[in-house]
Amino acid sequence: MTALFIAANLWMIGAISAGPAPADSAGGAMSVRHDQDAGKVEVSCGDKPVLRYNFATVPVPPALKGKKYAEARGDYIHPLYGPTGEAMTVDYANDHPHHRGVYWAWPEVYYKGQVRDLHALQGVFARPSKLISAAAAGDAAQIEAENIWKWDDTEPIVRERATIRVSQAGGGGYFVDFEFGFEALVDGVSVARRGQKAYGGLNIRTALQGEQKILEHTDPAGARPRRSYAQIAGVPTGGKQAAAIAIIQHAGNPAYPGDWVKFANLGWLQPTFPASGVKFPLSKDKPLVLRYRLWVQPGSGAGQEQLAKAWDAYNKPAGGAPKDAAQAKAGEKQ
Repeated sequence: MTALFIAANLWMIGAISAGPAPADSAGGAMSVRHDQDAGKVEVSCGDKPVLRYNFATVPVPPALKGKKYAEARGDYIHPLYGPTGEAMTVDYANDHPHHRGVYWAWPEVYYKGQVRDLHALQGVFARPSKLISAAAAGDAAQIEAENIWKWDDTEPIVRERATIRVSQAGGGGYFVDFEFGFEALVDGVSVARRGQKAYGGLNIRTALQGEQKILEHTDPAGARPRRSYAQIAGVPTGGKQAAAIAIIQHAGNPAYPGDWVKFANLGWLQPTFPASGVKFPLSKDKPLVLRYRLWVQPGSGAGQEQLAKAWDAYNKPAGGAPKDAAQAKAGEKQ
């Protein structure tokens, strides 16, 4: 991929996906720094950090070595920073050492008649394959990476491609857009939520505990369009300034909308996939594609009307009206 193509692609992200940054945006151009030795990619806006994508394996901190579920891991975002530069996420939490900021993993991965836990790092792991691109242009940045899921940390079973796009949102905030592709490398791989009904998919463990507020919204079945979004706001542990993370589901995701799962005491909020009671088979021919947007904002976050408009903007094709699930041809339960 040439530098010219990357720059053009990033311009399109800023012009279409996020919209032009208003005059009261965070300020400064986006930049990307790839620390090859540490295996991490850091995105900044001007002089303020935005996020760190841990591509390579992050070792277990000495204080947690030997503790259950404390396993070296990579392929996740931490820290995700608020607009004032305070970390909003938690990694290697003492209560749940496998929690790791913003990550995409399932507690039930089925293969060869067995089940392993990618979420809690038990028997199957996402390992780095290649960093495809990491670049910035103007008010947008993009990271694209390939990871391989390894059964027993040896046998490749799934190729994962993660694209992370960051752009200014105005008002001192920014968007983080995710597009994940999961392609089976062997026959017979399926994923499911915990107990096929609880958590799993895009997982978000925040540090937003002080003055915490959680909002969830999904329009009733039959609504056109049918919006689904949520938000967690609060003051990060050890921080001083309130911030918020809104989560917007894409109507094109299979089995849209995913259920919302929250654990307020853990600062946890997530959209789930697949549907309750489903073991979703991964295909060798057609990758599973999932898309989400995070909207990071200062203060106590957006109201319902603003969030509805944010859902519309994310789900609106160029020059058209917002898509609903039927228009996006969302997949049925499998």
